[in-house]
Order: sequence, then C-alpha cells, then structure tokens
Amino acid sequence: MTLASLDLDLEVFHGPFDLLLSLVLREEVDLLEVDLAEVVLAYVEHLERAGELDLEAATEFLVLIAALLELKSRLMLPREGEEELDLEPGEAAEELLARMLEYSRYRAAAGHLHERLASEHGFRFRSAPLPVELRRASLDVAEQVYEPDELGAALGGLLRVPPPIDLSHVARPVVTLEARLAHVRSLLERRGSVSFDEAVEGADRLTEAITLFALLELYKAGEASWSQSKPFGPITLHCDPASPGAASERVPQ
Repeated sequence: MTLASLDLDLEVFHGPFDLLLSLVLREEVDLLEVDLAEVVLAYVEHLERAGELDLEAATEFLVLIAALLELKSRLMLPREGEEELDLEPGEAAEELLARMLEYSRYRAAAGHLHERLASEHGFRFRSAPLPVELRRASLDVAEQVYEPDELGAALGGLLRVPPPIDLSHVARPVVTLEARLAHVRSLLERRGSVSFDEAVEGADRLTEAITLFALLELYKAGEASWSQSKPFGPITLHCDPASPGAASERVPQ
C-alpha cells in the first residue's frame, strides 16, 4: 500500500494524504487545525482493511508523521522558546518538503526500473554461481602447467623485434622522365605519328606511367598532340613542331 492510496476524512481536509502534505507546505491548510492522531488512526484502519503491511510505505509514513508532529510542536511553542530549537518552523517545513521530493524521485526511479524490467521480459540472462571447487583454491594443490624457463622464452620471443625483410632480390625498375621524353621525341621525329601502344611496347607498368607523363609534358609544350577515334580505342600520338624543344625546358631537374 502506498501513501497516495490513503484517503483522509478530517474536519479541515478531505482527500489523499499526499495532497494534505502539499497543502500544509503551501500554508493553504493550517497545521495547527489538523488532528494528526486521526491521520494515524486512519492509516492503521487502512492497514487492517488491506490485511498486509508494506514496510517501506509504513516507514515513509512514520517519517512524515514525525516531521509533521515536530513542525506542529514548534508552531505551538511560545515565542521565547523558539531560540532553543534546532530548526525554525520555516526550516522544518523546507526539510519536510525536501523529504517529499526525495521520496517522489525514488518512486519515479522505481517506476522507470519496473517498466524497463517488464519491457525486457524474456531477454534476461540467468546467472549461476561458480562451482564450489572454483570458488577458492589453495596454492598447495595448484598444479604447474608450464616451466618458468619455457614461459619466459615464449614471452621473450613475442617481445623481440623481428629483423628487417631483405628486399635485395626484388628488381626495381628505374626509369626517368627525361629518358621517356627522348624516346617519344625520337619516334615522332622519325615517323610523324605513332600509337601509344608502340611507344610503350615491351615496357612495364611503371614505364607506361612515366611515358604518359612525358606525353603530357610534350602536349603542354606544344610539341605533340593525340587523337582517339572511340572511347577505350587506340591512342595515336602526332608530332606538332610548332614549339620544338619547349618540353625539355619544362622537365623538372
């Protein structure tokens, strides 16, 4: 049973217990006119009708009633006795409000967790405790699996930096842009026009790429041009002697 389900029928108030607390804190209901004994009796009667006792709700009710009793006693004391009190009536009301807000936060958090638990029904993992023989083991009965020297050698091998890979047997083609420029120029001077396939006949892929760069340099210098009759068709290089020797000036040193 929660406190929200506790209905009260007093001379100055009719409604749920939570609403009474809110009205008292907002000073819309005079706490001096509220008979707290009737509130306690109403709660006990409600427990008897319900036939069960919720310890959390009962603890919360006792805390709130105790706070209300303390606040009411401070209001009933003479003025000269208020200096000996730990809390002023206003401070006591603020403390009671803080407890109510904390209770509201915990109740909202509990509701959220309940919804999450219900939404994940059927997907929760079943946890089982460790076997008895694995919960505690003595070093005296522990068996040695690896020799210390072998384990150290294995770990040392993993930490050792491997030697560099020897690539001396790999042939690296060496070709320069100047050499491919001279090759293409010689073909164009002798024949006037030549296909790109003939210019790179028997060459590797690196030489083909450098030859393409050489052709671009000749085109920028105005020494050569090319044509292609269809997409992906053969490329034909043409000699354009409008500016001879210009390409060699543009070749990076």
